[in-house]
Amino acid sequence: MTAAFWNEQAERYAAKPVADPDAFERKIAVTLARTRPSHTVLDIGCGTGSLALRLAPSAAQLHGLDISSEMVRIARGKAAAQQVDNVTFHVGPFDDSFAALAPGSLDGVCAYSILHLVDDREGALRRIFRLLKPGGFLVTSTVCLGETWVPFRPLLWAMRLVGMAPPVQILSKRQLAQDIEAAGFVDLEQPDVGAKAIVGFMVARKPG
Repeated sequence: MTAAFWNEQAERYAAKPVADPDAFERKIAVTLARTRPSHTVLDIGCGTGSLALRLAPSAAQLHGLDISSEMVRIARGKAAAQQVDNVTFHVGPFDDSFAALAPGSLDGVCAYSILHLVDDREGALRRIFRLLKPGGFLVTSTVCLGETWVPFRPLLWAMRLVGMAPPVQILSKRQLAQDIEAAGFVDLEQPDVGAKAIVGFMVARKPG
């Protein structure tokens, strides 16, 4: 996943409507049900800030992180236009170089449309686990192309050759659930939000 690809896509991405607005609203409702006014929440792969800005009125502090400086530029502009002052957007990868937050400092982490794009999914989940306080929640919506018979590997390879797609990991919902639990999370749920079959929407928490 490269910053250059997403920087190039940023304006088009910002102008594009949500693909499945009803499912997106249900996902937000599930996330808001776990968010409290005292909470500090991180949105990984925040893109142009739509989710973080929706959650902001229900939390004390929101952090959005994205590898694309152009995505974050748009997100910051939206926050300023909406006069939202409890959201901080950061530019960079979600790896050990991200030192903006301390271990055990977060009440919740959102990982919407990102875990299928990271090279080290297991490492990312362990990092999320460390950042959360005991009892903190993870909400993830992940494209699971392993749920379909469509031969996405060659298709994605061809699209990457012409700069039309980023690197994408092919995984199943079962594999994603196993990875989440292997990172230490418990009480994993898969609420039915009416999303497409290839979308793995899951909620879990850190013990404590």
